[in-house]
Amino acid sequence: MSEGETIRAFLAIDPPSEVLRSIAEIQGVLKSNIRGAISWVRPEGIHLTLKFFGDIGREDLPSISEIAKVHAAATPPLNLRVQGLGVFPGPRRPRVLWIGMGGDTERLIALQKTIDQGLEACGFRKEERPFRAHLTLARIKSPQGLAGIERMLVESGTKGAGTFEARSLTLFKSDLTPKGAIYTTLGHFPFQG
Repeated sequence: MSEGETIRAFLAIDPPSEVLRSIAEIQGVLKSNIRGAISWVRPEGIHLTLKFFGDIGREDLPSISEIAKVHAAATPPLNLRVQGLGVFPGPRRPRVLWIGMGGDTERLIALQKTIDQGLEACGFRKEERPFRAHLTLARIKSPQGLAGIERMLVESGTKGAGTFEARSLTLFKSDLTPKGAIYTTLGHFPFQG
């Protein structure tokens, strides 16, 4: 990467492969029952994002990494449960179809908040919306012509994809391509609290 070049980056928890396989099965059921302009996220591209940076410069990576390292080191592993379908912003005009998180969510929310505060002190904009722990399953391009989503939310609303112990944060680079995003690990920060 040359000086001045930007990268698209985010800080996330990476779910294990068995959870992603269960999510793929859930997506398969949803795909066969929901019709409309929907872009499904590939299971290998699903992450629990704690901070999306957008485009940042190479010079930002050390400060991001240091904040992630410090907060991860002070955090014990988190026991998380993947379950409960929903949509953002709501069922009348859905834009994102997601599966939620249970388990140690209070500690997860506290971690996200302290990371966000640490990053704000380094000049990164604080997230204005409240943090909602979720994994994005699909993006809805247009709610017009969308059929089956409300019924599936009722019928499969409590559908689960398993539990896992989150043991680290990962800083990812995201390269957008016509076939979807390609993710590269820039840093890995274990939970050691």
